Amino acid sequence: MKPFAIGSRFVGPGHPTLVIAEIGVNHDGSVQKALDLVRIAAGCGADAVKLQIFRATTLMHATAGLATYQQANTSDARPIDMLRRYELAMPDLRRIVQEIRERKMIPLATPFSPTDLEAIEALRLPAIKIASPDLVNHPLLSAAARIGKPLLVSTGAAEMAEVDTSVGWLRERGAEFALLHCISSYPTPASQANLSWIIELAKRFDVPVGYSDHTTEVVSGALAAAAGATVIERHLTYDRAAKGPDHSASSDPTQFERYVKLVREADTMRGTQGKRVLDIELDVRLASRQSLVARRALKAGEVLREEDVTVQRPGTGLPAAQITQAIGLRVQRPVTAGSLLQWDMFSDAA
Repeated sequence: MKPFAIGSRFVGPGHPTLVIAEIGVNHDGSVQKALDLVRIAAGCGADAVKLQIFRATTLMHATAGLATYQQANTSDARPIDMLRRYELAMPDLRRIVQEIRERKMIPLATPFSPTDLEAIEALRLPAIKIASPDLVNHPLLSAAARIGKPLLVSTGAAEMAEVDTSVGWLRERGAEFALLHCISSYPTPASQANLSWIIELAKRFDVPVGYSDHTTEVVSGALAAAAGATVIERHLTYDRAAKGPDHSASSDPTQFERYVKLVREADTMRGTQGKRVLDIELDVRLASRQSLVARRALKAGEVLREEDVTVQRPGTGLPAAQITQAIGLRVQRPVTAGSLLQWDMFSDAA
């Protein structure tokens, strides 16, 4: 599994988890609110901030309807009316992206049609996020892959066969990408988070895997990081009670700050792969490992038998793990009962 760079950061095993604050449409169509959310994200310790770039008339057909969670959180009868309020013009996007960069974070965005990719290129964003519904959007994936930037591809509400197909498309086009485990439910109950799918996706496709988190649990990001997520995305709002489709399934500033802190702690505790003896373990290892000890006095010339030895701490003598190599060796010099056995007490063969 090969890590790849997004701006100054690497995504993949052995690197700190990239935490993305998803502003989405929680700016309510207000540039000032978007800028405020950028500043909140920076104060909470986020690594990146993600916007959504779309044009309602391009995205929505006249027959499109609202999802249940959207109906519950907006007064609009038609999706196109709702989305128009959240469109950001190019000058506004430039201003927000500039603020993100000035706050030392990575600016990212989700396009929803090939024409939206023009804005991503104009803004010089270092990667492209693909939303879960567009996992199977062949025209959008193909257009995004042609740009040559890394892709973060969410997999919510998809069958594994659909993920297989999309991964095939991306590999045919030489795309560099990570998959994001995601449950497309707003909010996602903790019992339905299925964080085990993170490692399942990583093993199946041998690419970095992250988590687009739609739960409201403050610990879910840390659990995902411990499970191997290399990127974590979480919606950020100024007020979970605000009117709008995503506010109630987002984290407010206090929750988001705690969320990021727990991800950082999980990163530290996850450590690095490669089971080995750590320096901090050496003292306990020496004191508590076992040695072979002479159960009775041994004379020179005797052949060591299993009943001649016992096992005791510390591990400074002949290791108990090597008893089968020791049995049958000939004693070279007298050994008193209770002695920790050493290799130089024996000849090579009986």
